[in-house]
Amino acid sequence: SSMLLSIGVGNLPPAGVKMVCVDINPAVVTKLSDRGSVESVGVVTDVGLFLSLLLQQLDKLTLPYELVDVS
Repeated sequence: SSMLLSIGVGNLPPAGVKMVCVDINPAVVTKLSDRGSVESVGVVTDVGLFLSLLLQQLDKLTLPYELVDVS
């Protein structure tokens, strides 16, 4: 049922919407990538691991910049 839900959600957006499909089951990623959208990227991995790494990278983007005195 998880595969059907993923495929159903993947078919909802109109063409041109960029999507990333993360699933531990390669069949789900393949089916969504084969739907004809060039804007879809499939990642086969554990979702929990992917989300924790994504959060770490997003935190790095939101850290304030340090000002360097060049005088």
